[in-house]
Amino acid sequence: MLIKLFSENPNQRKLNTVVECLRDGGVIIYPTDTVYSIGCDIFNPKAVARVAAIKSVKVEKANFSFIFNDLSQISDYTKPFSTSVYKLMKKALPGPFTFILDANNKVPKIFQSKKKTLGIRIPDNNISREIVNELGNPIISTSVYDEDEIIEYTTDPELIHEKYSNQVDIVIDGGYGNNEASTIVDCTDNEIEIIRQGLGIIEGY
Repeated sequence: MLIKLFSENPNQRKLNTVVECLRDGGVIIYPTDTVYSIGCDIFNPKAVARVAAIKSVKVEKANFSFIFNDLSQISDYTKPFSTSVYKLMKKALPGPFTFILDANNKVPKIFQSKKKTLGIRIPDNNISREIVNELGNPIISTSVYDEDEIIEYTTDPELIHEKYSNQVDIVIDGGYGNNEASTIVDCTDNEIEIIRQGLGIIEGY
């Protein structure tokens, strides 16, 4: 199913359809402020396994990030972090960044693994944040790659739907996506280090 949503004012009825799909264990492809992502409800193990299968990885080895609506729920899934890390995230988010933090014991249970870190995303995209807001908890985030060696990510939602319609339940058309992923900022052990420069710029790092 291809559902058109506008970032400025997502249609509530269509939003409800997406959230109901996630609650039922569905897998969706949705827009962020960088590239399109594949996701599901983090608390549905079968759905998480489906996302892993689409990406051809084992759940316990998957490096999936979580999409949050805002900073308020992050501490539910991470170990305490420093004021300087919090200030940096508060300044940078919502935005095209993935912050790697030390995970608390909730995260390994979700991934059936010994996962010690977690990627945090709060995209500057109202569609993804509203989905999380309506659902009441984070969703998985893993980028939609393109098989073309030159184009790293697929940007056209209709082409994404064409390719993935048999593997996912809903593709959200939120307009053309970017072809550059988020900047990854490692904040584990309360050190701040950029490990992948993407769309987001952090001054001084």
